[in-house]
Amino acid sequence: MQKDRTDTSTEPLPRLRPFYASTKFVLGFLIAGVVFFYGWRVTEIDPSALFKDAHLVKPLVVALLQPEVLVAEYTTKQWEVPFHLEQDMAFGFGAPTAPIPENKTQFLRISPPRGAVGDAVAVQGEGLSADSHGQLLWINSVDQKFPLGEIATDSNGAFESVVTVPPIARSENQKLRLVLAWPTGDWVISKTFHLTLEKIVETVFLGLMATTLSVLLAVPLSFLGARNLMTGLIPRGIYYSVRFLFNILRSVEPLIMAILFAVWVGIGPFAGVLALAVHSTAALGKLFSEQIESIDPGPVEAITATGAKPLQIMLYGVVPQVVPQFLALMFYRWDINIRMSTIIGFVGGGGIGFLLQQWINLLQYHKAATALWSIAFVVIALDLISARIREKITTV
Repeated sequence: MQKDRTDTSTEPLPRLRPFYASTKFVLGFLIAGVVFFYGWRVTEIDPSALFKDAHLVKPLVVALLQPEVLVAEYTTKQWEVPFHLEQDMAFGFGAPTAPIPENKTQFLRISPPRGAVGDAVAVQGEGLSADSHGQLLWINSVDQKFPLGEIATDSNGAFESVVTVPPIARSENQKLRLVLAWPTGDWVISKTFHLTLEKIVETVFLGLMATTLSVLLAVPLSFLGARNLMTGLIPRGIYYSVRFLFNILRSVEPLIMAILFAVWVGIGPFAGVLALAVHSTAALGKLFSEQIESIDPGPVEAITATGAKPLQIMLYGVVPQVVPQFLALMFYRWDINIRMSTIIGFVGGGGIGFLLQQWINLLQYHKAATALWSIAFVVIALDLISARIREKITTV
């Protein structure tokens, strides 16, 4: 009987090269370096800009951290001073110089009292309410208002400021208005907060209706867009058509759709519902179909072996496996739609975004902060609620 012989060879094992020493890795690393270097140049990334002008964004950040929820009752008063726009400078043709009316107010002065668009003029006030805050507004001949900035009076009721004649000045007779406010009563809930609550409710239901419509459309389409269910020549053609539709609709941003529907059905929340519903149908349809494609084929095969019809296979073999995932994705999409409705409102889609745009354009960042924080709280609340619902569903 032949005995087993062990290998007593003393030849060294071949030495394995580390992955980073391979030619493919070095070549791939060089290509990636070139791509990211080019991307850095194209996107004009400049880290120094984050520190160079950081002081400019500080007032904005501070205002966003101080939403206007509780405010003191204020008494307001306004003063106006005339300004003569020199038309020959503003429009490029000669015009007779009209006499400047005497400034009758003893509280507000502007110097010089005449000029052209873009000129800097000094504004002085005295004899006003001490330690008060106010806003300077430019009023043109058709009563259009242009905010010039905020001022604060000192302990003597005086202030000084320099403003620029804005582009809305288009005729000779212009006015500079000072609106001053000072606290006179208790703290009350601000009108901003009341208006925000009204619009945030509209935003929540805007997202709800858009999500509901998209689910009603996405669920049947998702079965047609699932590869494992659409077998055969004709079903496979339907599958590719549905997937193509999903990709086309997802490639168009809801903001563009909102502009389209705002022209179609008019400015308002209905346009926002339609824009979000179309985009959400494509997004949910793709996600739903991927969930269907990842189901356990065992129950489907067992039901098919009993001679069940295709509809029965769907109802008893596929639907029970995907319902929890569908519900989770539905709540997640509702969360997304509420956040997206903020931007939809910028182009006339209704909701809180419409107010947010106005407040940002008017540089009223405290009011804008109220809208932003309300959106954050609503999203957090919906996340907590959806998490509890998904937990209940999965434990049933």
